Amino acid sequence: MLPDYVRVLGEDHPDTLTTRHNRAHLRGEAGDAAGASAAYEQLLANLVRVLGEDHPDTLATRNNLAWQRGATGDAAGAVAAFEQLLPDYVRVLGEDHPDTLTARNNLAHWRGMAGETPRA
Repeated sequence: MLPDYVRVLGEDHPDTLTTRHNRAHLRGEAGDAAGASAAYEQLLANLVRVLGEDHPDTLATRNNLAWQRGATGDAAGAVAAFEQLLPDYVRVLGEDHPDTLTARNNLAHWRGMAGETPRA
């Protein structure tokens, strides 16, 4: 479907961007963390250009990219990415937004996977 979206709607159309996001997600679900990471990185550059750094779709893509980084075996890289992402979620969406809470949970998960001890 993606080639059809690009042909009919163009590279920057929201539906095209959503389709690319879904495709990257499914690659990760299928066990291709490296492929998902690459797809999210490419998508992220487009989202920043089209929607801006603070758009919820951009933040969600950063979240998923950070997760896939951990899934490739780079737990420390995932921790670093979530530590950079979390303040942006708080600033844009607030402390209690579900996406902020998910990012906080993901950070805790990858801290544990990286062997960090729980913080009080």
